[in-house]
Amino acid sequence: MTAQTITPELRAWIVAQAQAGHGPEALLTSMRASGWEEDAALQAMEVALSGFLADQHKAGGPPVPIAVPDIAQPGGLNLLDAGDRQVRVVMAMRNPRVVVVAGLLSDEECDELVALAAPRMARSETVDVATGGNEVNAARTSRGMFFERGENDVARKLEARIARLLDWPVDHGEGLQVLHYGPGAEYRPHHDYFDPAQPGSVPILKRGGQRVATVVTYLNTPTAGGGTTFPDVALEVAPLKGHAVFFSYDRPHPITRTLHGGAPVVEGEKWVATKWLRERVFK
Repeated sequence: MTAQTITPELRAWIVAQAQAGHGPEALLTSMRASGWEEDAALQAMEVALSGFLADQHKAGGPPVPIAVPDIAQPGGLNLLDAGDRQVRVVMAMRNPRVVVVAGLLSDEECDELVALAAPRMARSETVDVATGGNEVNAARTSRGMFFERGENDVARKLEARIARLLDWPVDHGEGLQVLHYGPGAEYRPHHDYFDPAQPGSVPILKRGGQRVATVVTYLNTPTAGGGTTFPDVALEVAPLKGHAVFFSYDRPHPITRTLHGGAPVVEGEKWVATKWLRERVFK
């Protein structure tokens, strides 16, 4: 096989390796060892796996799980190293994988991130799965903005802590999205992964593969309401300043039980910083 030709045999081999539990990095290493250039190998993996997942989706079966980020707790540790500070585990669930940590940001860092984001806020949008573009959606009534990855000091610190806790490279993440919810604002339950059967997912997945995990950091504490809900498992995470909730999804399918939403703010306001992690380098 050559770096220029994506043959049916190659596609079948890539799918078979994924079914056997080999992650994208292992596949890339093997293909490069066989003489493939990295960009061509990534394109071949994208073509083979996107098609396979779409076929699985159409057939009604769940896709093959892949390796995803996680927060390790060796020996049941409740104090974890985030690089320049320690964080405390206050809740952990296995299925779905949900972990809540305290102290990911200091009060001062939360305030700084809000101050930097506030002048750039606009009505939040969602991804249009038919086109891959963005659109205003009635299900999401917040205001928001995006920082480029590493755009400022507090964003760089937060991204580095997340990378350390999850053992997932900083460049495998999208830029931080800061959201503001006023009284009554909410984000109705949804999934964060991209449906590979939708045509609008194709250009999105080319930028770094599938989303595999989410970290929501609370930048203030609303007076009432505003929790992060997981309807499939009857869980609600309280939005406490400096705390963060992490959850991962090893396939783009409801079987992950990661349907989640932002409950309406009853009193006060809510500010959050959301970080989405991808399979590979996000460009």
